[in-house]
Order: sequence, then structure tokens, then C-alpha cells
Amino acid sequence: MQEEVHSIAGADAADSVGPKSKQGPLRRELQLFARNRELFLLSVPGLLYKLIFAYLPMVGLIVAFKNYRYDKGIFGSGWVGFDNFKYLFTSDVAWRITRNTVLYNAGYMLLTTCCALLLAVLLNEARTKWTKFYQTALFLPHFLSWVLVGYIVYAFLNHGDGFLNRMLISLGMKPISWYQDSGPWPFILPIVHLWKAVGFSTLIYFAGIMGINSDYYEAARIDGATKLQMALRITVPLLSPLIVILLILSIGGMFRGDFGLHYFIPNNSGFIFPTTDVIDTYVYRALREVGNVSMSAAAGLYQSVVGLVLVLLSNGIVRKINPEHSLW
Repeated sequence: MQEEVHSIAGADAADSVGPKSKQGPLRRELQLFARNRELFLLSVPGLLYKLIFAYLPMVGLIVAFKNYRYDKGIFGSGWVGFDNFKYLFTSDVAWRITRNTVLYNAGYMLLTTCCALLLAVLLNEARTKWTKFYQTALFLPHFLSWVLVGYIVYAFLNHGDGFLNRMLISLGMKPISWYQDSGPWPFILPIVHLWKAVGFSTLIYFAGIMGINSDYYEAARIDGATKLQMALRITVPLLSPLIVILLILSIGGMFRGDFGLHYFIPNNSGFIFPTTDVIDTYVYRALREVGNVSMSAAAGLYQSVVGLVLVLLSNGIVRKINPEHSLW
């Protein structure tokens, strides 16, 4: 008798749970939205910004496959297929600008990551009343425009009154025509980029270090570990997921050069194009001289597609090595 009662009760419970389980996910989502409606409302401006400035303009991608004419508009212009992409690949400087774009971005990525990690560890170890000042000093260049940074660099590299040339003259050496000699620029550009970008990355890694449980460091101190050993054996391994994620995102921009850095810092000097020219600056000059909007759109689409492929490949490789460190 008891077994029949239990079986009937179990069946009734299953029937009562069944319909609710189907509505469960929707109800949970509605309850989640109700509990966090303030946060969702705060995200609306960001979503609208992305929608207006990132997704709606994607309709204009068809310009890359058309012979765009202002009088006919985007949809009225004639289709030309992949002819606009030929300009980028058949140019006599195609290899040069592609090489410069990839190598510079790879150098920026590695140099900034290493220096940011080092500075983050130093900030964590040297926690004094000046820590906030150091963080502000590192982060301040991030907000400066490349136009202003270009004037600062020009004050150092100007042939007549530049600080570096004045220092060379005071030492009895000949001044250098920095904007006519392409040799030093593979070193100048990474230094300028590092000065401007390292502060932002440092604060990201410093925030990651602040989230590490202090018990690891206490146990290491008891075992007699040095500061360097704790940094190499505790800090860097625990920051590896954050490092990998930022590297994957950076790899997506390997074919998209920093236009402001490569245009304003070299002062658009034609003498140093062999070592400073990238895809973005080359396309901009071609657009300004030729006025071919379709070719510019084709170059931008090419860079975006290659960046997406690189992100997918790098994330796939990381997922095979360590799934916990991948983006998805």
C-alpha cells in the first residue's frame, strides 16, 4: 500500500514539475532581468553605440565590391566583383607594406606585453604612498592624441632645434636628419608606441595581480622563496589566462596598422616610407590622391577578414593546448 502511495505521489510530482521545467529557463531569465534591470539599463547606451557605429555601417561593405560613384550612391553603383582588391595586391609596394604591418604589430605586441608585466610586478612589490602617482604617470599617455604625440616627438627629432640633435652637437657629433634617414625608425616607432600604450596594459595586469590570493605568497615566503621566484612561479602563471586572452585579441589586429602612429610620428615623410609605411597609411594616401572609395573599403574589409581568421586560429590553438585559457 505504501509503495502504491509513493508511486502515485512520485507521478503527481513528475507531472507537476514537468510543465514548470519547460517554463523554467524563461522564468529564470525574466527574474534575472528583473533583479538586474538597473545594470541592463546602464548597458543600453553602450549597446546603442555599438549598433549605430559598428553594425549598421556594415551595410557599406558592399562598396568594396562596387565601382562607387557619388551621384549613384551605394546601391546604385555598378558591381565590379573583386577588382578593387587587385589594387592592394598588385601594387609594387604590396609586399613592403604587408611586411611592415605584420612585423611592427608583432613587435608592439610582444614588447608591450613584456614591459607591462614587468611594470605591473614592480608596482605590486613597491606599494608606497607614491603608487597612485606611478599609475597615473603610466596611464596618462594613453589619453594623448597621436597628433600631440607627433609634436612631442618632433621636438626631439627636429633637425635644427631638436633635443637629440642639440645633444649630439654638444658632444661634438654631427646632427642626424631623422625624417630623411629610414634606418632608426624601426627602433623609434616601437619606443613611442611603448611609451603611449604600456600604461593601459600595466594597469590591466596590475588589477589581475591584485586579484591573486595572498595565501600563495605567504606560503612561498615561509618556504624561503625570493621576490623573483614568486614573480616567476606564482604571479606570471596565475596571470597566464589574462595574458593569453589579451594576446589573442591583439593578434586580431596584426593586419591593421596603427594609422596615427605611422602617419603623424614619421610626419608623413616620403624619405622613410620603406620602414614606416603600413597598409593603413598607404591606403589613406591612395584615397587622398586617387579618391577611390571602393579601393579603401576593400582594404578595410581585407584587414577585418584576416583579423577574424587570425583570432579564430589563435583561439583554436590555445583551446587545444589549454581549453581554460581560450576565449570560447
